[in-house]
Amino acid sequence: SIAPQTCDIASWVVVAQGLARMADGRVYNFSAGPSMMPLEVLEEVQREMVNYKGTGMSIMEMSHRSKDFMQVANEAEKNMRDVLGVPDGYKVIFMQGGATLQFSAVPLNLLGGAKTKADYIITGQWSEKAHKECAKYGTPQAVCNSKPTKFTTIPSKADWKLDPEAAYVHYCMNETVNGVEFKTTPDVGDVPLIADMSSNFCSRPIEVRKHAYIYAGLQKNLGPAGLSVGILRDDWAAGKNEMKICPTYCSWKITADNGSMYNTPACFTLYVMGEYLKYTKKVGGLTYWDEQSDKKSRLLYDTIDGSDGFYKCPVEKSCRSRMNVPFTILGGNEELEKKFMEQAKKVKLYTLAGHRSVGGCRASLYNGMPVEGVEKLSDFMKSFMDENRK
Repeated sequence: SIAPQTCDIASWVVVAQGLARMADGRVYNFSAGPSMMPLEVLEEVQREMVNYKGTGMSIMEMSHRSKDFMQVANEAEKNMRDVLGVPDGYKVIFMQGGATLQFSAVPLNLLGGAKTKADYIITGQWSEKAHKECAKYGTPQAVCNSKPTKFTTIPSKADWKLDPEAAYVHYCMNETVNGVEFKTTPDVGDVPLIADMSSNFCSRPIEVRKHAYIYAGLQKNLGPAGLSVGILRDDWAAGKNEMKICPTYCSWKITADNGSMYNTPACFTLYVMGEYLKYTKKVGGLTYWDEQSDKKSRLLYDTIDGSDGFYKCPVEKSCRSRMNVPFTILGGNEELEKKFMEQAKKVKLYTLAGHRSVGGCRASLYNGMPVEGVEKLSDFMKSFMDENRK
């Protein structure tokens, strides 16, 4: 059974009805992002596309300062706070440019004061890129760097080199390319903590109070591409450490002071995010997504680990990602991996190629991917192994 353990019957009926309609022409899309979304969310967007709630216009045609759109934006922010448990003392902001722009925005907003050094925990390509970007504006320091292991592990805390005088410590909670995930919030002492949570955002409860800033692109677990969400401690929204060269559009203070509407936001993305949040509340919130993530990732890793080496995940078991599962076939047999991906399409399993920089295969198991899709992938992997084992 794929019914959740803690959700009520009504919530499960909503999900089951969606699975029953998972049908007609749609495939199981294992893309790392943009990614598969719940059918119910897409259908609601479809229903409202041409004439949003009787206004006579699409949400894409509507002024972002109109009463109708402001209601959409305000409700979305409220639901974001409710779903994630954002406490008082934090602002929720929305910025364009995705999480990648935040690689610049973080130092630009924080290294303009007395402290110009920042610590970075480097466990994959995205935290590596954030560290590199910081060097344009200040002095980034590597707390640790797992690149020598090809980003397949998280170094032991005993090997970290934390600077108690750093302006902040930055980490990426889930590395999309490399398939490495922190299972708990890192303990960095009294230095403010910043998290890039782009690819596991809304897949599990998070400890907001242990962070000064959390940011995430929406296109993995919460909607289409176009926006990043920021959960920002109030004192950091005052701009006291903002660099003079910080572009207006990167300023957290400007964004917060203007309710994320200094200029026209990505209106359609914001609207779809709001619908995704409503659906999240309907099915049981982060508890539901957390249970589903456990179930899906366990199923896939069990298939890989039980293949007697035919499939192999390079990531250390203690830090394997529940969102992004990289694997190779017969030690990286490119001809066989290509065959695997082509045959998978015949049974509606799409976008299983690994990132272009690492190769192999990768299955991304975001919230929009139903357990049924992972079951089908597991069954296909077993049959493919039986047919191609040497």
